[in-house]
Amino acid sequence: MTFLPRDPFQKQLFACFLVFFAASCIAPPNVEFMLMQHVPTIASLVLLVYVVNRLALSRLSYSLTILFLVLHTIGARYLYSNTPYDRWAYWLTGHTISEVFGLTRNHYDRVVHFSFGLLMSAPIQELEQRYLKLSLTMSCVLAIEFVIAMSAIYELIEWLVAVTFAPDWAESFLGQQGDPFDGQKDMALATLGAIISIGAIGLMGGRRHSPLPEPPVLPAAGIPRVSPKN
Repeated sequence: MTFLPRDPFQKQLFACFLVFFAASCIAPPNVEFMLMQHVPTIASLVLLVYVVNRLALSRLSYSLTILFLVLHTIGARYLYSNTPYDRWAYWLTGHTISEVFGLTRNHYDRVVHFSFGLLMSAPIQELEQRYLKLSLTMSCVLAIEFVIAMSAIYELIEWLVAVTFAPDWAESFLGQQGDPFDGQKDMALATLGAIISIGAIGLMGGRRHSPLPEPPVLPAAGIPRVSPKN
């Protein structure tokens, strides 16, 4: 198995993300928080490398996955509830997002949870339809259910990690910002994002750019490798 994807576009995108990821780890404001937040980042990268070297994934789905990892990496660097999007907006426009929309809390965590459903449901639906041989309808329904399940599992793991390894700053790590229903709202936003994304796929009839050729099957010992025909 090669570390980088076979497709040139995916390979360049993956390399760009690795550079971005490395740059995000330089002088972070909260090293302990960042390291804990990057446990799922590393796990996701390993899974992505495994998937693209064994399964055919369209460029669109691959790009959506990398985009979500970029959003998560930003949140991991600054801690979700401290991501300085207001400062960035002020540098660009002279106004803050909180000022324009009348916000009283940092909503970056909400954006990323919504983006999880919006961006990741499409790759999941694609893989389910192609490799589980599910119908468009069934793969769409299961993709939404997958997002709901993963959101719930993530919230549970995040809570367990915080209360086990960092009880003194669990509130800061979880980013609840005083909202006792923060986890439920995050899951609801992820579900909404998935419904929007899957709804768009349903309206298009599941049409996407053609997937990449299937990865070659590794030959048994002593049998020469035969490259697949495109």
